[in-house]
Parts: sequence; C-alpha cells; structure tokens
Amino acid sequence: MAKQETGYDYHRYRKLLAEAVDETRRRELIDLLIEEKARDRLEAQRTSDRVAMTAQTVARILGPTGPRDNFKLA
Repeated sequence: MAKQETGYDYHRYRKLLAEAVDETRRRELIDLLIEEKARDRLEAQRTSDRVAMTAQTVARILGPTGPRDNFKLA
C-alpha cells in the first residue's frame, strides 16, 4: 500500500478508503496518509531551505546594499 506518488491523488485515496474494510487496512491507510503528509512537509522545508540558500548566495555575490561612495559623481 506504500506506493510513492507525488501530490494529492483524490481518486487513489478514495479507492484505498473503499478497500479499508477491516481494522488492519484502516490503520494502513491512516499510516499512509500520515507518512505522505510528513513527506510533503519535508519537501516543503527542503524547498524553503534551497530558496533561502539561493537568496543568500545572490546577496553575497551582489555585495552590500548600503550606499556606494565609490560611485560619486563629480
């Protein structure tokens, strides 16, 4: 039942719910939903970390954003 898919698959979850006719299958479905939600949160955190690292790299490359005295017009 632990098939890996990306995103929310309404039809798949509905099918699994229909098949959950006993306690074991219901628990497996609950575990699967928890596992996939945790995986989604982890992926969101990784994406956020990548964006933050990219922003830091760009800021470091572009340098400080303060006044630039070396470009004074005469």
